[in-house]
Amino acid sequence: MSGELLCPHLVDVRAELEQAVQTVTLDLDEVNVVDIEGICLLNEYQAEGIQVVNCSPYIRAWMLQEKRISGGEE
Repeated sequence: MSGELLCPHLVDVRAELEQAVQTVTLDLDEVNVVDIEGICLLNEYQAEGIQVVNCSPYIRAWMLQEKRISGGEE
């Protein structure tokens, strides 16, 4: 993935991932902007076993914070 992971893009991301026939890993090395909906989507997919790799420290920290707030496990 690259660029932005924002609410208006999430429908497209979900559609792409639903069509995947192999194990998916989300590489966020080139993602530079996310919003709360994007963070929630990443946490949702991670909970389903999809790996989220190479994300910036602020994205990882925000994901962990949202997990704590929503009562998810770390």
